[in-house]
Amino acid sequence: MSFSFAPDQERTHYKKNLLLIAYSLVFALYWAYTGFNTPDLNNWWLENTLTFTAIILLVAFYKHFQFSDFSYTCLFLFMMLHVYGSQYTYAENPFGYWVKDELDLQRNHYDRLVHFGFGFLLSYPMHEVLWRVTRMRPLFTYLLPVDFAISFGAVYELIEWSVADIFFPAQGMAYLGTQGDVWDAQKDIALAAFGAALTMLAVGLTRKKNPHR
Repeated sequence: MSFSFAPDQERTHYKKNLLLIAYSLVFALYWAYTGFNTPDLNNWWLENTLTFTAIILLVAFYKHFQFSDFSYTCLFLFMMLHVYGSQYTYAENPFGYWVKDELDLQRNHYDRLVHFGFGFLLSYPMHEVLWRVTRMRPLFTYLLPVDFAISFGAVYELIEWSVADIFFPAQGMAYLGTQGDVWDAQKDIALAAFGAALTMLAVGLTRKKNPHR
């Protein structure tokens, strides 16, 4: 038996494919640009190890689970933030320096922005997987993304420590990007949790007002 989409389904599927193609092309071009224009190629490769992993996972599971357009937009924005940071290293990011000068800050805070963005932008895709795939109570689909943001943030800090102290000490300090802050790891995790909590609160309030969304 052949399977065919209804007209509305065909239009929705077509629009989703166009969106993904557009995001993929923009990201691929920008990703290549950062790689060819980075002052530290070794650090760029290190920073983008997780980028490669994320893309492989998204492609591998596409046939089994497709995110909403909003989730793909969140994923795209976070990946762009991360890749822009990897071009210069987070601690040397030009936008971070611009903010530092404008606000008279003590350090380059671009890494803080990306950690906040991790929770703020990726908590909704996490929530969507839990909401659509599992049968857990709705409350847990809001709480677990915040928990995941904390857990993944802690794992990432452990990876940074491993790179900086064990595997690639020559590139370690650039990759670590603590800028002399002894509480850097804790602040990064806290910002990811805060970003995730904001998104889940907004999603919960929106869905409460409109349960069909």
